[in-house]
Amino acid sequence: MSDNLLKRIFQPKARGKLWWLFTFIVVIAVVAFLIDFGNYYNKVANKTTWLPNTKEIPFRLGLDLLGGTQLIYQADVSGFPANDRAAAVEGARDVIEQRVNVFGVSEPLVQVNPASDGQYRILVELAGIKDVNEAIKQIGETPLLEFKEQSNEAPRSLTAEEQKSIDDFNATAQAKAKDLETQLTAGADFGQLAKANSDDTATKDNNGYVGWINEQTNANLFFLTNQLVTTDGLNKAKLMGQSKEGIEIIKALNVRAAQDANGQLQKTVTASHLLICYAGTTGCDSPITKEEALKKITDLKAQATKDNFTSLVKANSTEPGAATKGGDLGEFGAGDMVAAFQEAAFNGQVGTIIGPVETEFGYHLIYKTGEKSINEYEVAHIFVDIKTAEDILGPQDGWKNTQLTGKYLDRASVSFNPNDNTPEVTLEFDADGAKLFEEITTRNIGKPVAIFLDGNPISVPNVNEKISGGRAVITGGFSVTEAKTLAKRLNAGALPVPIELINQQTIGASLGQSAVQSSLLAGIIGLLLVALFMTLVYRLLGLLSVASLLVYGLIVLSIFKLWPVTMTLAGMAGFIMSIGIAVDANVLIFERMKEEMKAGRTLSRAIDEGFSRAWTSIRDGNFTTLITTIILMMFSTSIIKGFAVTLFLGILVSLFTAIVVTKNFLKLLNENWLEKHQWLLGLKNNSK
Repeated sequence: MSDNLLKRIFQPKARGKLWWLFTFIVVIAVVAFLIDFGNYYNKVANKTTWLPNTKEIPFRLGLDLLGGTQLIYQADVSGFPANDRAAAVEGARDVIEQRVNVFGVSEPLVQVNPASDGQYRILVELAGIKDVNEAIKQIGETPLLEFKEQSNEAPRSLTAEEQKSIDDFNATAQAKAKDLETQLTAGADFGQLAKANSDDTATKDNNGYVGWINEQTNANLFFLTNQLVTTDGLNKAKLMGQSKEGIEIIKALNVRAAQDANGQLQKTVTASHLLICYAGTTGCDSPITKEEALKKITDLKAQATKDNFTSLVKANSTEPGAATKGGDLGEFGAGDMVAAFQEAAFNGQVGTIIGPVETEFGYHLIYKTGEKSINEYEVAHIFVDIKTAEDILGPQDGWKNTQLTGKYLDRASVSFNPNDNTPEVTLEFDADGAKLFEEITTRNIGKPVAIFLDGNPISVPNVNEKISGGRAVITGGFSVTEAKTLAKRLNAGALPVPIELINQQTIGASLGQSAVQSSLLAGIIGLLLVALFMTLVYRLLGLLSVASLLVYGLIVLSIFKLWPVTMTLAGMAGFIMSIGIAVDANVLIFERMKEEMKAGRTLSRAIDEGFSRAWTSIRDGNFTTLITTIILMMFSTSIIKGFAVTLFLGILVSLFTAIVVTKNFLKLLNENWLEKHQWLLGLKNNSK
């Protein structure tokens, strides 16, 4: 069969696939354009009746672009044993992060940087901070752990004038919220209203954008948003009512299944279990050996069914209370159980009996009765502040200070209740603290004693009896993760790491804006020069590479918004550098193509050979750069890491656009016509 006949048979099908790929590329480019320039598109859409609006996603700007302050603290760990220093500094980092979160800072960064000389430094970046001195003052304070008892003093009441001022203020707030709801119902732009009216300084300048929330990150806002989605669906704005903090107007932008840090779907599990403990396991007083316990639970597994599982638990389980509860664990989520138990329960099939599973408590059989996924919502809100009596009277929480504070606490650790194996937190005081704690518990038998950290109550246990010996236990239905976090916070309060401010750099918002404009101008000029060079040297091929670069730019910028990547000057440099790398790939491909055509290859064959022969050089050059960026991301600080992240993402996308997009554009060219006009490819027509 002749080559021409083969061409006529197979070429239509091949070109059809090329056009499908071209359509796919166009769709990706259009979607990326809407993500990148949604604000400009919406301005046009608002002037028409047939174009739908798109969601506006802002760039996340870093300290050097948004303006703000960078603080570097030296941590004094000389008073800690070598093994405890890293944990102590991490505890201090957690307390600092808790403090800066109340400043209304956009994406604060708090990280520990161990120095080569064995010292520890804590880097704090506060983008958009307004009162730097107040931030420094609050960050530098020693974490405060307090024990309080109930006050017998009657709280002061508001005067008539004070009550009237609160009522007038709140009436104005309610009217404002109702008016905003009316405007939104009439089609007003949510983001613009948020900027002009929201009292939440952390989100108002970002169109009220809160981000992704779930039951763990913001339970109250999650509850309201879940109500909104259930009743009105996505992208509807609704006045959700007044709480003690203020009035929420919420817009649910998106919903998805929640994922953990490893990309696994978050879910809750319902299960019951049968426990056989053995000598040496936590909370076990059974004399049987490990081998005997394993044999016993293996025999029970052979007998167990869905119908008799509860009766087997009541008759055999060594868990305290199993005879009445039947091993029922209820519903639990990630972090609520020890790791081995959680892994088995989460990975098992519903309706099956799993095990034996070994944990620090012994051997378990797990009957998994159900599971459900956890949703999370992308949310924007307008927050209208209200006043309460506390704004005038101050805290009226009914507590008064005792002399017992964190300076008397030796350490806090996680333990497990011997009766029901629930996690709890054990406190150990020094001699003076033990004496104070005994006095406090003696006079508060039958009453609660509250534990405050940084002014917030973290536990309010009841005192059942006088506690001597300087040891106390906090119970509160904790999960394992919550107990560990509480112990860590208590240790941070009890053993604060002295910190000293050793460096401060402040960048004004106007300087940051100037940097953005200068960087954008430099980027645009660079792109135009690259486009001009490619067009002059490679002519039609150069124009196609420019089109491919435009697709590349749209995709990369959309990834920066969706990830989201915090944009810094260094990050923008990485992005611009990745453009040069993308152009370099096109140059290698085009030069190979020209060599193949000079050797007498057809355009189609020259394209295939050009890409095939240039790929090894492109691959090696890009992969070595990728390895460098990965190293920088793993071991560098925030500024260099921003450069590495944008360069890494840019290189990955450039490989796609160079190998897929550019090749697709070339394959769609009319081969016969270009054979006659080879000057468009930078070749003489007689070169063949």
